[in-house]
Amino acid sequence: MVEYQQRLMNTKKRMMDNGIDVLLITDPANMNYLSGYDAWSFYVHQMLVIIIDEPQPLWIGRYQDSNGARVTTWLYDENVIAYPDQYVQSETHHPMDFIGTILKQIGQGNRRIGVEMDHYYFTAKALERLKRSLPDASFLDATSMVNLVRMIKSNQEIEYMRKAAQIADLAMTKGVESIYPGVRECDTAAEIYYHIVKGTPEFGGEYPAIVPLLPTGDRTSIPHLTWTDRPFSEGSAVIIELAGCYKRYHVPLARTVSVGQPNERLKQVAPVVLEGIQAVLEKAKPGVTCGELEETWRKSIQAHGYEKEARLGYSVGLNYPPDWGEHTASIRKGDHTVLQPNMTFHLIPALWFHTDGIEISETFRVTEKGSERFTAYPQELIVRDSLNLGGQIS
Repeated sequence: MVEYQQRLMNTKKRMMDNGIDVLLITDPANMNYLSGYDAWSFYVHQMLVIIIDEPQPLWIGRYQDSNGARVTTWLYDENVIAYPDQYVQSETHHPMDFIGTILKQIGQGNRRIGVEMDHYYFTAKALERLKRSLPDASFLDATSMVNLVRMIKSNQEIEYMRKAAQIADLAMTKGVESIYPGVRECDTAAEIYYHIVKGTPEFGGEYPAIVPLLPTGDRTSIPHLTWTDRPFSEGSAVIIELAGCYKRYHVPLARTVSVGQPNERLKQVAPVVLEGIQAVLEKAKPGVTCGELEETWRKSIQAHGYEKEARLGYSVGLNYPPDWGEHTASIRKGDHTVLQPNMTFHLIPALWFHTDGIEISETFRVTEKGSERFTAYPQELIVRDSLNLGGQIS
């Protein structure tokens, strides 16, 4: 309870700084962060309403999900408001009509209303219907307001991420151990998923916001591919990107596996990537900016003749599908976000070429004096040699 009240207070401070009286939250991660609400109901419209001068939020959602709000949140039952099923995926009724009516009834119809305008769960039509329902209100873009509050984790959140890291280590270990010539990609994906969900004997895992990614062979040049039913073959490479998830907190982890001895490209580029990772982790500490981390990486790999177009990493933590990133700070050129203790980032300095690529990533926490990795998995290119399975090249 105290944790949620502190989060709510921090959010209201940002509301005041931005002149917002009412904040309408539709991002399920932000709903969870401020209320505890946790259900697979984000495929329909739902909302958490933060009113600057009210002590508790309102949860507004589908009738059949309202008991879930009563069970998973810290809100009083009277703060859970349900709309009937006639509003679900209807051509004539829209949940925002219902929500607009509720806001007018409780005296919020002419206030300055912040809306998360740029994320997956709030549509153009939703905004249009809200504006139609609340013609006397002023609407402001509050897309990242709660996300920015979430960037600095509490000690409790860090503990959740440490547990997620143990799950990530276990899933990566079991996934790598399942890779042999002739084994199908889908079988390795299933092994990874099994251990992500099963977790450890002490605590279980949850579904991650992104499925395990498993590009193989010449597809390692393409990020964000999942698995097929094709078998692994001798001489090919496999990229595994996964995340352990505990209480919706994610710790991503990526490694590259060579099935048999690595080709010349992997032999050459792996030490470059590992050197760059170490340089960034040594640079990361309070007061340094995200842009300075990117510069450290860029100079490290440029010394070996390499460049990277995409960002180097991003803030990570609590989330729901389709992404585990927090949509705030990015480790890239020009990002002036200043690192503070208990910020957490997924550092993914992947390099993709025309027909192949490499990914070795780490999720780290900014500490009082530097940084620390969450996972303990060996930081190296992994070799699954048929003559020496489990052998590794560092």
